[in-house]
Amino acid sequence: MKIFLDTANIQEIRDGSRLGVISGVTTNPSLAATEGIGSAQGYKAAVQEISDLVDGPISVEVVSQDAEGMVAEGREIAEWIPNPWVKIPSTLAGFEAISILSRDGIKINQTLCFSVNQALLGAQAGSTAVSPFIGRLDDIGQEGMDIVAAIVSIFRDYDIKTQVLAASIRHTLHCTMAAQVGADIATVPYKVLMQMIQHPLPDAGMARFQADWEKAGKP
Repeated sequence: MKIFLDTANIQEIRDGSRLGVISGVTTNPSLAATEGIGSAQGYKAAVQEISDLVDGPISVEVVSQDAEGMVAEGREIAEWIPNPWVKIPSTLAGFEAISILSRDGIKINQTLCFSVNQALLGAQAGSTAVSPFIGRLDDIGQEGMDIVAAIVSIFRDYDIKTQVLAASIRHTLHCTMAAQVGADIATVPYKVLMQMIQHPLPDAGMARFQADWEKAGKP
């Protein structure tokens, strides 16, 4: 399973990319706003900087609500960088836009997916990846990971090539479980990426090794 970073923070992306474990980045208007990016031009500049840091796919979300606007935005975003995945929502207008943009050869990350049926429709429309939102489903009392597992199983049964991208990951267990059920990608916040590294035993082991080394060097 590949790991994407879910952020628009340039420093987080820079720090994460140095680890050699990040295969892509996902962004959205909310993440951009958190970083003080409030205009299309500012968003474009940030996305271009992100693309310079990460070789893999960079997901950039449209903000239009209608299919015509989504298509126009998607075509524009596709020209910003060499490695875009245009994020289109799982709505009536979104599926129309996915169908049009995918026929143009533009790669699509179908976002805000909350059901198996939405994933199936997106795959048929031409989505490159479909992003079930685990945490948001958990928030309303559903088992978000069950949706991921069901999508993975059905896509395998029917040899559907659309990738399953586990999104809205809240903690490290989400990431572990996404890998266990067979998700192709998990996109994680920087905080969760750092938590994935942490474990008390490596630190304790390093301290023990250092103490033993220093002790051995004393006359």
